Amino acid sequence: MDLREIRAFAEGDDARRLDPSATARTGIPHIRTFHEDRDDTLLLIVDFRPPMLWGTGASLRSVRAARLAARRGWQAVLRGASLAAISVNAEGVAAVPLAGGVPQMVRISHMLASRHDQALGGGGGAPSLEEALVRAARLCPPGGDVLIATGPEGLAPEDEPALARLARRRQVRVLLPLDTIETAPPEGALPIQAGALTCLAQLRPFDRAALAQRLRPLNVSLEVVDHDAG
Repeated sequence: MDLREIRAFAEGDDARRLDPSATARTGIPHIRTFHEDRDDTLLLIVDFRPPMLWGTGASLRSVRAARLAARRGWQAVLRGASLAAISVNAEGVAAVPLAGGVPQMVRISHMLASRHDQALGGGGGAPSLEEALVRAARLCPPGGDVLIATGPEGLAPEDEPALARLARRRQVRVLLPLDTIETAPPEGALPIQAGALTCLAQLRPFDRAALAQRLRPLNVSLEVVDHDAG
């Protein structure tokens, strides 16, 4: 807690916060008021693993995740925040350490672009987010904000312990850029083929309430973006 001011005592103030020195000096009761010392820090985690590399609209879901994260990053730069970033693809985890200003956001943007290019030409593996979440706890100080841009299947059950540890002293949000087919699937059944087997499947809209309920005990909030506005 940081000292905000020393002022005259007013009705309703907590007498336990009386400042003896100011009271003795002025002859009038004075109290100390405080505010929480919290640095404005934002950590971006962007998922470029194979399940993100698809889309039915104008852009891949991975591209939308990167754009949304970058937009939040530039907004943080405008308010003077410090930033760091982590990207995850089939090759593993890469990070940009904490710093501030426009040059930092430029470094993050270049990292996201190069890592996405790598993901498009990489293998088909899909490592878990656990390593990224453990690394995030080292990059983002207590009191900071963490934004995880991923898909509905991005957080596996085995990731939850690391996610809960990360959220203990930080504000953690999962940013979900849904594809159009996940929010408004076709009314009719679609053919699905796996080898020689073919069947018809009826797609259902993504159940965001179920994911929000799953994240709530972990102290993690959910933000769903149905389209890439702006």
